Amino acid sequence: MPVSRRRFLLAAVVPMLTVGASGALSIATGRQTSAEATQTDRPGRGPALPASTTSGTVVQIVAHPDDDLFFMNPDLSRSLAAGLPLTTVYLTSGEADGRNEAHGGEARDPEQPADRARYAEARQNGIRSAYAQMATGDRTSAWTRTVIPTAGGGQAELDVLTARPRVHLVWLQLREARSPAGDNPDSLRGLWNGRIPALGAQLTTGTPVRQSFAYTKDQVVESIAGILERYRPTTIRMQDPTPNRYADTGKFTDHQDHMYGARFVQAGTAAYAERVTDRPRFTVQNYLGYHNGTLPHALDPQTAETKIGFLKTYAWQDRTDYCGSPSGCGDRKVAGSPTGRNWAQSLRYARADTTSWLVEGTPGRLWAFAALDGRMALWSRDPAGTWTGPALLPGTGIDPGAGTARLPDGRVAVLATRTTLGPRPADYRREVVYAVQSAPDGPFGPWQSLGTPEPGDEPGTSAISAPAAVADARGLLTVYLRDTRRTLRARVQQPSGAFGDWEQLGGEDLQSDPVTLTDAAGRRHVYATTTKSVIAWTQPSPGAPLTGPHPTALPATTVPLSAARDGAGVRLYFRRPDSGVVRTALVTAGPGAPQVTGLGESGGRAGYGAVAAAGRVLTGRADTGAVATAALGGPPAWTESRMLYAGAPAAVLGPAGTTTTAVLGLDALLHTATTRPAAPPATWHPAVAPAAPS
Repeated sequence: MPVSRRRFLLAAVVPMLTVGASGALSIATGRQTSAEATQTDRPGRGPALPASTTSGTVVQIVAHPDDDLFFMNPDLSRSLAAGLPLTTVYLTSGEADGRNEAHGGEARDPEQPADRARYAEARQNGIRSAYAQMATGDRTSAWTRTVIPTAGGGQAELDVLTARPRVHLVWLQLREARSPAGDNPDSLRGLWNGRIPALGAQLTTGTPVRQSFAYTKDQVVESIAGILERYRPTTIRMQDPTPNRYADTGKFTDHQDHMYGARFVQAGTAAYAERVTDRPRFTVQNYLGYHNGTLPHALDPQTAETKIGFLKTYAWQDRTDYCGSPSGCGDRKVAGSPTGRNWAQSLRYARADTTSWLVEGTPGRLWAFAALDGRMALWSRDPAGTWTGPALLPGTGIDPGAGTARLPDGRVAVLATRTTLGPRPADYRREVVYAVQSAPDGPFGPWQSLGTPEPGDEPGTSAISAPAAVADARGLLTVYLRDTRRTLRARVQQPSGAFGDWEQLGGEDLQSDPVTLTDAAGRRHVYATTTKSVIAWTQPSPGAPLTGPHPTALPATTVPLSAARDGAGVRLYFRRPDSGVVRTALVTAGPGAPQVTGLGESGGRAGYGAVAAAGRVLTGRADTGAVATAALGGPPAWTESRMLYAGAPAAVLGPAGTTTTAVLGLDALLHTATTRPAAPPATWHPAVAPAAPS
């Protein structure tokens, strides 16, 4: 059945969210599930909460065999090591030119014709070997291969790892574009843009699927939605649907199949969220692709070496015939360069890598925000320490990642980007949206759109950053955004409440989402990382025009950046390339260029992704992938938890030096830890008691 226009259009009206005077969250129906019941993070108040551990169900959907190994690892191997149910879906067969040979390392046999079905089978063999090695330590561990019907009317191959039957691989076996950027209508890109009515299959020689098929655009979307309905994930991993273009050539910075495959996943996820109501909530994690190769390495050498080892298994580098397949036991194209084009030494999230999604509103009340089910979820903690939530703001299409701003009267604004899908290619667009409380501790108003500085999707592929915002003394917002030209833009709210046009603030080569805050004197700071350093914009005095961009002379980072007030200035936190160690520097604004002092290491050896800092507590992802804390100025090692999580951590400093830190687990639940001065590291636990199994 074709997907309806309303299923594509992510602007649905849903029941209004309200927050009463007591701060309790509710939805217009007044009903509350057990997962949304009130709970506390203070000892002695209510039932004890269990310690947080890794839980949930993960579904990864990628365009080609090896996209998961290059761009989603080590998150993938960490999830397998944790024993999670994990399914990876491959949209295409990845048949390329049909020649299974290492570039630059093997002489081409002119008598050997190209065979796309056999090369695609070799890639399947390599993926099964790599997953078996990650999950069991034995690349020859057996698989059971069967055929399942798809909701799109075709068939898919399902492979189940016999020794770990919760590890599944699903092969849709559609044709790939056979070129990263070439204009081939017979591709996911051509299907998405309406240049072909249907995209055919490329079956492998060894697949149990015997009957060929072709899918329309709607049928691909339905097939993805059907797989999600089959597995009911709490975490969905996908590639980047808006990867940008190179300024000099106009070519995509990522493979066209990665980009348009991810857009199909967006549409399938939206259809699943709308149609299936008796399911767990889910979060989405987007991963950066080819652009990783132009950025400093994000992983420490040991983690990168382990990741590359799995790629060598996939590449069948030792040429040992252990699989018994005439097509080969792996992808020899990768054997010549198992790091790809500088991809294997990094993992980066394309969205949801900012740390401003936890904020204090009125004194003692905290608000946390995250995208669940394509909607903005919020949790609230009252001054007594009791969390409630999640409740969902009206409106769909909300992208992963949230930012916040606190107004002078204690009201909170939440910001995000929103993706709109429609039946026409031109209907695809991203825009900045925000919602503000009508009163302190009161309900949030409707989403309001700030649009985008980009005129359309195709020229820049909607590659805007997440927004960052700050309020002035009058409660008027300024919103900052990195545009697709990788410069800084801003929209300023006027006393009437309306916003002016997008202003150009300059800079170049901006890579991170911008971060903004005011220092103790009321001077505004804005920062963004480049491939080589950090750029700053500052106010020389409160209320003065923002000046910049100013060079900071700081060293290269792994891109994610966070900031916190520190004395008279702002302290930046970022990771050192090829290490993951957390670095920090103090920036002080003044009448001229800002002064940067005190560059040094602040604890937390290795790891990747953004870090959050509040008080003396630093929180981030350790090299094991688990959420971990370190004391600023204390031992350099992380104190690790037992929990993997999605996105970035966030932290708030409370009275008497107490720090509250939050993460979103792979179970799509909010988890928190409260650390008191001079006390041992806090235990992580769900903010709200998980729902009992039905």
